[in-house]
Amino acid sequence: MSYVGPDFDPPQPRRGRRRVLTVGLAALVPGALLGWVMYEAVGGDGGGSGNAAVQPSQAPSDETPTDSTTSDDKPPGPTPTTDSTSAPAGSGSGSLDGKVVVIDPGHNPNNFRHTSEINRKVNIGTNWKECDTTGTSTNDGYSEAEFTLDVAHRMRTLLEKQGATVKFTQDGDRSWGPCVDERAEIGNKAHADAVVSIHADGAGSGQRGFHVILPGKVDEGAANTGPVVAPSRALGERIAGSFVRVTGDAPSNYIGGGTGLVTRKDLGGLNLSTVPKVFIECGNMRDSKDAAQLTSGAWRQKAAQGISEGIVSFLRG
Repeated sequence: MSYVGPDFDPPQPRRGRRRVLTVGLAALVPGALLGWVMYEAVGGDGGGSGNAAVQPSQAPSDETPTDSTTSDDKPPGPTPTTDSTSAPAGSGSGSLDGKVVVIDPGHNPNNFRHTSEINRKVNIGTNWKECDTTGTSTNDGYSEAEFTLDVAHRMRTLLEKQGATVKFTQDGDRSWGPCVDERAEIGNKAHADAVVSIHADGAGSGQRGFHVILPGKVDEGAANTGPVVAPSRALGERIAGSFVRVTGDAPSNYIGGGTGLVTRKDLGGLNLSTVPKVFIECGNMRDSKDAAQLTSGAWRQKAAQGISEGIVSFLRG
C-alpha cells in the first residue's frame, strides 16, 4: 500500500525494485494508514479539504508560508527554537529517564568555507567517501544545514521534556564537520538508544515527500551492521508513521515505492553505527511546494514533533 496525499503524484519508479509497505509498519502506525485511506475515500483532489481526513496530532495548515523571513524562520543559533503551543512528543504516560538519544543535524553550516577538509576521504567500511558535504539548499538560498539544525533544536526540547538525555553530533559550534565516520562514532560512544540523522533532499522539481533511510546488512572492514539492522528498521518505521500523522505529508513520490522507507549500504553514518540509527530526508528543498514547508517554522515544528514521537514510541516499545 502506498500513501498518496494532497498535491502529490503517485509514486514513480526510479531506482531499484519497488518495495511494498511492510506489515510491521501497517501494524505499528494504524492511525497514519487510516488517515490516508480516509483521505482517498473522500476523493481528495489536491486541495486543502483532504487534510481533515488525515487527523494528525496537529492538523496541517492549508496555508503554506512562502516567506522565509518571518521571525520563526531565522537561522538557528545555539538557543533552541520552539513553538510553545505544540504538544510534547509522546504525550502519553511514561518517561524516557535513562534513555540517550543522539541527534545528528546533517551538514555543518560552515562546511562551505572548508572544502578541502570536507573533501578528504574517510573509510566507511564498504569503501572510501568524502568526509562530508555542504548539503543542498532551496532555490532561494535557505540551506539544508540551517534546516537540520533548527529541527534538531526543536526535537531536543521535545525529547528532554520526556526525560531523555539528548546529545548532538554538532550544534553549529565547530568550524566544519564532523566527518561521517566521527558522526557515527559519537552515537556509538554515547551508547545511544536511538540515533537520527536529519536531512532534506536535493532532488528535481516535482519530486516531493519524505523518506526514512535504513541501514542494509553490511559486514566489511570496519562496518558490521548486522546487530542493528532490525532495531533500526523498527525505529525507522515508527518515525515514518509518526511523520505522516503529525505533518500530514505523504512519503516520497520518487523513491521507496510509496512506503517512505529506503535501505542503503553506502552511507558511512549508517554502516559504522553500532546502535540503532536512521536518516530522514524531510522533504525536497528543490521543489517549490516542499521548499515552502521546509522554510516554515510552523511546519518545522510539526516535523520535529513527528520525528520525536516516532523516537518516543520506539524507545517505549
